[in-house]
Amino acid sequence: MENYEALLATIALMMGASWASGINLYAVLLVLGWGGSSGHIDLPAELSILEDPLVIAAAGVMYFIEFFMDKIPGMDSVWDSIQTFVRIPAGAMLAVGAVGDVTPALEIAAGILGGGVAATSHATKTGTRLLINTSPEPFTNWSASIAGDLFVFSGMWAALKHPEIFLIMFIFFLGFSIWLLPKLWLLINALLSKIGKFIGLIKAQPVIPNDESDSRIPGAELQKHDQIKALERLEQLRDKGILTEQEFELQKNSILKENIH
Repeated sequence: MENYEALLATIALMMGASWASGINLYAVLLVLGWGGSSGHIDLPAELSILEDPLVIAAAGVMYFIEFFMDKIPGMDSVWDSIQTFVRIPAGAMLAVGAVGDVTPALEIAAGILGGGVAATSHATKTGTRLLINTSPEPFTNWSASIAGDLFVFSGMWAALKHPEIFLIMFIFFLGFSIWLLPKLWLLINALLSKIGKFIGLIKAQPVIPNDESDSRIPGAELQKHDQIKALERLEQLRDKGILTEQEFELQKNSILKENIH
């Protein structure tokens, strides 16, 4: 039973740290560093470096910067783009540290999983905030930013104190992200295309008729006009007695067949 609980706690810490790193890495470092140094949580030896005052201070400074950058419309997306190169590798490293002293194969597996989870949460946050920035008012942006901070702190608390609850919520998050990310990509692609057309970077493609008969409308009208003229001429010849009724019908049918072909 103790081994089961220890395994559950390790998986929750690994996934929790990776997931939260994709949203707000510096909040995760603060929670783990301060919690470990104050004795509220027991970190694996591989993560004990986070308890160092210098690491905690650096994480605090960066969290302070991110707290405000994340609440400025437009700048939050720029900040997220820069943090792509920090959050995902850090999420992988935290996952490796969370599993403790294990075989190299398990460490590599943990890093792969941690990096993938961090990338998923980061992409979900970045894509959502980019769409929110299309709104001219700042209140939605502020609400999303504050909600993100609360998610990170509450998620880390659940991962450390109630791993079973966190893992259940984590599975729901993965399912939601798998459903949401393709839709976010389509919306962002459409948004970027509109912006590109608006500023002239993308030229509108000319509309090409799908029906080939549309391109032959002038010729078809001319052919129909000639047919009507020919039929009228035949009627005149018939009325004047130059053509018999049988000759008229034969030539009329011939003209109509030519038009069909």
